[in-house]
Amino acid sequence: MKVSAIVQARMGSTRLPGKVLRDLAGRPLVEWICERVGQAQLVDEVVLATTQEAEDDQLADWAKSAGLHVFRGSSDDVLDRYYNAAKQVAADVIVRITADDPFKDPIIIDQVIHAYLKAGVDFAYNNFPPTFPEGLDVEVFAFQALQKSTLYALSADDREHVTQYLYRNPNKFSQLNIPYTKNISWLRWTIDTEDDFEMASAVYKHFQNQTDTFLMNDILEFLRSNPEVVQINQDVKRSSMYDDIDVVEARRLGF
Repeated sequence: MKVSAIVQARMGSTRLPGKVLRDLAGRPLVEWICERVGQAQLVDEVVLATTQEAEDDQLADWAKSAGLHVFRGSSDDVLDRYYNAAKQVAADVIVRITADDPFKDPIIIDQVIHAYLKAGVDFAYNNFPPTFPEGLDVEVFAFQALQKSTLYALSADDREHVTQYLYRNPNKFSQLNIPYTKNISWLRWTIDTEDDFEMASAVYKHFQNQTDTFLMNDILEFLRSNPEVVQINQDVKRSSMYDDIDVVEARRLGF
């Protein structure tokens, strides 16, 4: 059984263009992400799925030079891009990764893959409802589930966001959520804005001399001692998945 982590990335971000190749602690953001994902023991390969647009030539060239499999497809129909990327590498199981999350944790990725395999479901994740920090999302699903989604998902939202059809059809796809021990999803560990990038840069600067990969618990310990870093990007508008979170109350409860 082949487990492929497919990283969706493009240069044309509407909120922070070019962020995936932007320098973070001396290396492109996407390089950190792919390296961290590749450290998951249950991931067999990392694949970059980008677009056919000329602006993504540089990104595709970087991925090839890094020894990654590269697939280039539609800029708007990300679901189709994902499906064809998985088909190209003959993936049995897909781990969906977005290229704006600099703190992806290989231990958490392995936990979700293990839970998926043990339960024998079509779709496993750790973000519905969200409990981990935003940016540590992991979604694992069968190639057959992706193929079925590609055939039957019709709305633009489903085509753009890859897994929405799976979430919306639990009667068609068996599912499993793997929650954290408490809800700390009010912590924002993703990059959409300059404030997000500043926060990530502060964390990477702190760990720059550490030889081992820093993980979620390491970051939490740092942030507890440096609460001003948490505040850098806490006013950034969040994904709709996090709309129900009372951030003020969550801050009071701590992490």
